[in-house]
Amino acid sequence: MNMRFLLLMLLTFLLTGGPVLAHGGEDHGAEAKPSGAAGPSYFSTFAASEQFELLLRYEPLKPGEPAHLRLFIADFATNAPIRGAKLALTVPEDNTVKLTATERGPGEYLIEGSFPKKQAYSMTVTLSAGEQADLLLLKGIDVGKELPHDEHEDAAQPWLTWKTGLLLAGMFLAGMGLTALLMRRRDAGI
Repeated sequence: MNMRFLLLMLLTFLLTGGPVLAHGGEDHGAEAKPSGAAGPSYFSTFAASEQFELLLRYEPLKPGEPAHLRLFIADFATNAPIRGAKLALTVPEDNTVKLTATERGPGEYLIEGSFPKKQAYSMTVTLSAGEQADLLLLKGIDVGKELPHDEHEDAAQPWLTWKTGLLLAGMFLAGMGLTALLMRRRDAGI
């Protein structure tokens, strides 16, 4: 009788278990939000000379739409940001592309313009800062190219779905029933 009562209590507990309530600012029922660190969020290209280093960062560009690129300029020897540089920007693949540069911070310049076609472009940067001047070429500005994303992350599914939970609960209950049956036979045989 004691064993039946224990099994009945266990079965009642398993079948009537309610949802877990949130506590301490946590919400256990909410879906996990993907973090931004899963992959790259921008493209970049680099050029350097004996005087300057250029790093161009940009989000995916669409043909014919406004483009906003960030150009970082640093001194090659000291890696110090170059302030107040005068820039002339041209695109060798299409002379009709007009680009403007605006200084946003120490060594950071906002490049604005529009690229007409889906293709790879390059940008010549004529740069003068103080008594130094140089001409550099930034290659590989891919218009129309999308950022790579992790397909495994999209395909990943949680292992504990309601179907898996139901299967595990059924197996547990079957095991409890088998254990009770074997204990009953053992007690009867003694």
